[in-house]
Amino acid sequence: MTVVVWIADDTWQDCVDAARACSGDFLLLHVSDHDVPGAAHGAFAGLFGRGHPSRDPGTRLDDLAADHASRLLEAAAERLALPCTTQARIGRVEHEVVAAAQEASLLVLCRDGDVSHAGPRSLGPATRFVVDHAPCPVLLIWPS
Repeated sequence: MTVVVWIADDTWQDCVDAARACSGDFLLLHVSDHDVPGAAHGAFAGLFGRGHPSRDPGTRLDDLAADHASRLLEAAAERLALPCTTQARIGRVEHEVVAAAQEASLLVLCRDGDVSHAGPRSLGPATRFVVDHAPCPVLLIWPS
């Protein structure tokens, strides 16, 4: 049984805590959205051309995103305190989470919208997409 735990910036602690009650092989997944570095790459190329790649701010943003993902996954693995693998992806967040869950037995994720009451608004757009398209059972938890 593979348990995929979606490590999102604001809710990862609650997801990891909930996953501890499960058994199986754990995959801690973080996805960095490709939009911001892509916009920076495009703006730089449009304004300054492609002649100075060392000055491209998109490259710096890519590096920052990779470092952030690495640190977050390391902290999540430490909090889980069980054997696990980690994976950092870049792309459309909701599509990457669904793709990572293709072979999973369970996907753990957390509500990330307006959690002051139950209902559709308690899920952000990416989370709503994942819940609607997940190819496996989903454990949807409330943030603490």
